This record gives sequence, C-alpha cells and structure tokens, in this order.
Amino acid sequence: MKKLSEEEARKRIEELREQINYHNYRYYVLNDPIISDEEYDELMRELKELEAMFPHLITPDSPTQRVGAPPREEFGTVRHAMPMLSLEDARNPDELREFDRRIKRALGLPEDATIEYVAEPKYDGTSMEVVYENGRFTRAATRGDGVVGEDVTPNARTIKTLPLRLIATDRWPIPARIDVRGEVLMKKKDFEELNRERMERGEPLFANPRNAAAGSLRQLDPNITAQRKLDFVTWGVGLVEGVEFKTHWDVIDALKSYGFKTSFPVRLAKGIEEVIEYYLELQDKRDDFEYELDGIVVKVNSLELWERLGTTARSPRYAFAGKFKPRQKTTRLIDVVYQVGRTGIITPVAVLEPVEVGGVIVSRATLHNFDEVKRKGVMVGDYVLVQRAGDVIPEIVKPIPERRTGKEKPIEPPKRCPVCGAETVREGAYYKCVNIACPAKLKGMLRHMASRRALDIEGLGEKLSQLLVDRGLVKDPADLFYLKK
Repeated sequence: MKKLSEEEARKRIEELREQINYHNYRYYVLNDPIISDEEYDELMRELKELEAMFPHLITPDSPTQRVGAPPREEFGTVRHAMPMLSLEDARNPDELREFDRRIKRALGLPEDATIEYVAEPKYDGTSMEVVYENGRFTRAATRGDGVVGEDVTPNARTIKTLPLRLIATDRWPIPARIDVRGEVLMKKKDFEELNRERMERGEPLFANPRNAAAGSLRQLDPNITAQRKLDFVTWGVGLVEGVEFKTHWDVIDALKSYGFKTSFPVRLAKGIEEVIEYYLELQDKRDDFEYELDGIVVKVNSLELWERLGTTARSPRYAFAGKFKPRQKTTRLIDVVYQVGRTGIITPVAVLEPVEVGGVIVSRATLHNFDEVKRKGVMVGDYVLVQRAGDVIPEIVKPIPERRTGKEKPIEPPKRCPVCGAETVREGAYYKCVNIACPAKLKGMLRHMASRRALDIEGLGEKLSQLLVDRGLVKDPADLFYLKK
C-alpha cells in the first residue's frame, strides 16, 4: 500500500466504509451480493490496514467495529443473548500459522507450544440461532447484524433436521436454556432441482445454494419454506444455562447427543500443522461434499482459554476461518452481450468458451460495469482467468496479455440501447437506457411488480412477462390491471 497523507487516508477510509456498508446491506439484508467474498475481504483488509496506520480515524460506526448490517422490519426482530460474531480469515497455510502465533502470544506461551484445536468444515450457508428452553424449541433468529436478527421461528420449525425437542442422555442432561447456532443449508442436488423447477415456471434462478437457503428461510409464508429442502447443521452455542462444557469438543458431542446434525468431518488437531493438513485435505475434496464449502473453521478447544483470549468488537480471538482458494480456470472471451435491467442500467456480460469451474459449466461471466472493464483491461478475443469466487456468480479475474495475437477488440460502451435503440447516458460507472418505453425495462418492471416484495402476483414470471410485452398486450405496468381473459 502506498503511503498516504492523513487527508488522503481520511477520504479513502470514508470511501471504503461506504462501499462495505453497501455490500453488507446487499449480503446480509437483501441476500443479493453483487461482489465475491474475496473482493469484499480485500475491501475490509484495506480498511483495517488504513485504520491501523491512522488509529485516531477509527470511529464506532466503522465496519471494522461491528459485524454486519441491520435487519429489515418485515419480520419481528430478536436481540441475541450473546453476539454472533464474525471470524477473521486466513487464505493460506502461512496465514493459518500466523493466527496460531498470535494466539500463543496472547496466552504468553512459547512459540513451540502445542495448542489443541477443533477444525470443522466452513459451510457456505446462512447463519441462524435457535433457542431451547427446558429442551423445547422456542425461537429462531437469523444472524442479522450479529446483535439483532430477524425472527424466523415459524420458518425454522419446518426444517426437518432441526429437532423440536432435545434428547436427554446420562452424559448430557437437558439444559434449562441453550442457544444453538448453526448454518441453514441446501444440498447441491436439491439446489439444482429447485432451479430446474423455477426455470420451468419462468421464475428467476438462484445464483447458488447459499442464496437459495437464505431466500427460503426468509419467506414471509412458512409454507413456502416447508416446500424447500433445507437443513440445519450446528457449529456452536451461545448462552447456556444448566449444563457446563469444558471444551468445544464437548459442545459438538452434546449437540450430536441432543439430536442435531453437526459438521462432518470434524478433527481434533494437536497443533497448527494438523490443522493445515486438514485444511489442504478438505480443499482438495471440496467438490465431493453434499453442501458447498468455502473453507474451514478453527477453534481453540479449551473453553477456559476462550475466556482468557476474549473477543474484539467484531470477532473472537479464539477462532478463525481458513478460506479455500477460489476455483479458477482459463478460457477465451469470445463476445460481450449487454443486459438491460428494469432501471435501464446496461450490464456487460462476457460470453465465454464453455469451461468447467468447480463442477459447473461456465459460459458467461459478469463484467459488472464499464469502469471495471477498463480497470481490468479485458478485450474481446482475450484468454482470461475465470473464477467462481466465493462460489457465487462467475467473474473474470484478469486477461492473459501474453496470449494476445493482435486481433483482440476493445469492449466499448453501447451508444444505443441494445434492446430499443434509444441513446444511452452515463451515470457514474454505468450506462443507462432512458427510454421509458424500452421493452427490456418494461419486462423487468413487470417481474418486479409480480415479486413477493411488491404485489406478489402468482404465475407472472419471466416467460409470461416477456410474452405480454412482445405481443403488445402491456405497454405500461398499469396495463396489467386492465387485462382480460
């Protein structure tokens, strides 16, 4: 990072905070991320570095001092008895070793000391806390901003892998209260089946199993949630009354005993090198799992050491995540097409020679906007590196200039709308069609009107919206209300 003056740092910090807050809102509230996990992590890392260089610029409302974005008011809200913190992450074995060194320093241990860790898969789902009182399920809430979440109790009740009553054993009696935390997930095969059904009905497809799980859990109608094949896989607890655990391994054992589905495979590791062995093993086998994985979670096993290590405002000091490398492949960019959204924003989409990335055939990748195209220097005809970063929407990482032949063509912003031919105007990083009668905008508006967040019109999906506009039956959204059989 280049050296900045205090004023330059102040300006960049504010820019980063605005970007991160916006992406937190897209991710945590709308369940509709538009950047990959890796891109988000880079923004957060840059902000942390700048705040470390200029600590007097840290403010209480900085994203580094909190966990996420506040929930919407469509559901009731629930305050977690104990905050659901996020984890700091490592992206390679060396960074995993650095976390180990940091923990030893905090505990005053020599560098050659051996710490016992529990290593678990990091499932790519949506986090939820479930409260049990005297063994009975009483409430469920999303993670939300880590302090306050959305009450999804009726929806959670429909998840078959979530026990409504806990099972008592001699070893693990039922606590007076236990707040169980875990991940709401959808198996890859169930996600593919759901998207096939949505395609047949002309409904928008989910980008990945995580979005499908989050969208299913947050349905206003629990009957829709019940139709989706969701699982709840536990990874920890919050407040516990009436039972005492000494280790995280005890927690996992108790949760399994109580009737929960727990993470698998879990490893009790003697030192960081055994953790790294587990990390590399799961990274190689990630495509064999029934759920999407994006890394591992590593926790100090001793809960007494948890107390000694404590937490920051944002994350625990006794646990961290090891993120897997993004899935990447090289292919050729053969064309660029332009998509027009309901607001008129024109998005460039790369057409690729089909390539398999992480078990999925990728033939298109988002280019986000024309500033991004310019920044990356991508051209039609380029060989490009493609990744499913965070296993979300495929994107182009960079071109491979050394493979250019001289026949490549620059990607130019369209002067006219590719759908209606109207002139385009630039707004920031985007080009827009300003024709209010543009068929693409009209189709998008109809789909939006039909969505559950708007008028909730059953049966009005992508195919029917297209048919109504193409046949001239709807020339304005208001025409919907005058249609006759």
